[in-house]
Amino acid sequence: MPQDRLRYLLLQARNPDDPMRTQEIACFAWVLGCYAEQIRPQDLILNPPSAHDVASADVVLLGGSGDHSVAAGGDWLPRALDCMRDLHHANQPTFASCWGFQAMARAMGGEVVTDPQRAELGTLQVRRTTAAAADPVFKELGSVFTAQMGHQDIVERLPENAVLLASTDRVQNQAFTFANKAIYCTQFHPELNRRAFLERVRAYPSYVESIARMSYAEFERRCADTPESSQLLRRFIEVVFG
Repeated sequence: MPQDRLRYLLLQARNPDDPMRTQEIACFAWVLGCYAEQIRPQDLILNPPSAHDVASADVVLLGGSGDHSVAAGGDWLPRALDCMRDLHHANQPTFASCWGFQAMARAMGGEVVTDPQRAELGTLQVRRTTAAAADPVFKELGSVFTAQMGHQDIVERLPENAVLLASTDRVQNQAFTFANKAIYCTQFHPELNRRAFLERVRAYPSYVESIARMSYAEFERRCADTPESSQLLRRFIEVVFG
């Protein structure tokens, strides 16, 4: 299928008044090189997708969540995790970042914990694993690359059938895939460039003080664009649909 005709379903775990709901669509459209109209958002909290919703999409996307935690849970989370398991069972092409990374890990048997001591926020260095060097999506990255990061929930243990693709000094599990599945998950945000990342951080200003422990001005100076990790989503599409 021509890539400019792909249909994306963006499952969002965000409150109705979260200003990043619209921004998230624009960010994925930018990094995928597609029109925003190709991305259909769906509220994963109030209106989880039906089997028809998923089947009508070529690719499912999952991103971050400003106010919800996989580790803390909620009465809506079991339904969301069932959706992750359905995506895995159907081998639906899926790319999940940040909250989506954690949700997929927990749904498939991994462990997610909240650990402020290992929280990460900023433009950080990420190391590719040996397995990633042979992976069709990750192999084009350098052995060390930078990515935008913002989380205090940690994937402590990956699902048994997951393949670890990236780590940082503070957190081992930063990206994974499943053998023979078109599903990739990253703790970092390949869909965010520097401008969008800082816009996201300004929407949740307490994170800079509590995680980065510096002034916003200093934090902004330390952030940079991340051209290598920004290639991942387009590479994913090329591999799956090329």
